[in-house]
Amino acid sequence: MVISVDDAADPRLSDYVRLRDVDLRKSVESERGLFVAEGEKVIRRAIGAGHPVRSVLTTAKWLDALAGVVGEATVYVVSDRVMEGITGFQVHRGALAAMERTPLPSVGELLADAGPRILVLEDLVDHGNVGAIFRCAAALGVGAIVLSPRCADPLYRRAVKVSMGAVFAIPYARMTDWHGGLAELRAAGFRLLALTPDQSAVPLDKAPLSGRVALMLGSEGDGLSSHWLHEADQPVCIPMSPLAMDLGVDSLNVVAAAAVACHGLLRGA
Repeated sequence: MVISVDDAADPRLSDYVRLRDVDLRKSVESERGLFVAEGEKVIRRAIGAGHPVRSVLTTAKWLDALAGVVGEATVYVVSDRVMEGITGFQVHRGALAAMERTPLPSVGELLADAGPRILVLEDLVDHGNVGAIFRCAAALGVGAIVLSPRCADPLYRRAVKVSMGAVFAIPYARMTDWHGGLAELRAAGFRLLALTPDQSAVPLDKAPLSGRVALMLGSEGDGLSSHWLHEADQPVCIPMSPLAMDLGVDSLNVVAAAAVACHGLLRGA
């Protein structure tokens, strides 16, 4: 069903309101059990991952591209002016879809089928970073991702966009117990490696990687907490150039570090 709408305040479009207001979107999306996918490719991947479409918001020039994607879903067609009035920004990828969330597995259920390599993210709060790490993981063969309770939502619009839909390719679960949650990973047979900028740690390319390995990545500012570092089986580092160290560059940002580390995890997998 295609419906033309000419008023940004139309209540039928409330799923899409103020997409850059993080606090509002967290409330709206949690309350309604939805997330927003941006662009035809990402919408297609979300549908392929089993997320039902609540509705689609687009402009007339994108209707043909969406015809074979969204099936029987209601499609709201608006002008560029109304689109920007609803969302708060220019939508360059042509379309938005409000999608239904599906239940996440428990950590135990995830680990049962996770394969030999997983990532564990502690308190990463930037949605773009979370999305980029999911993309790295998907590209480099990581089987699953476990999130600490305070990690950013992988289905927030920016995370989905930055990942180019990779958040639908990597199964993930969220811990309910930050303090004791790592014990469940160890009980499932995972060896816990804590990635740290500390150059006295074992270089990742020298660390034993036999069996099941969980690589832990910490928050953007402070890295892994002292508690999680203590809980790890071994701290590991990405060796830095001595010249870089002399210049005060002692680490990579968390996304670059994740990319290098995920590639390193391929060894012995």
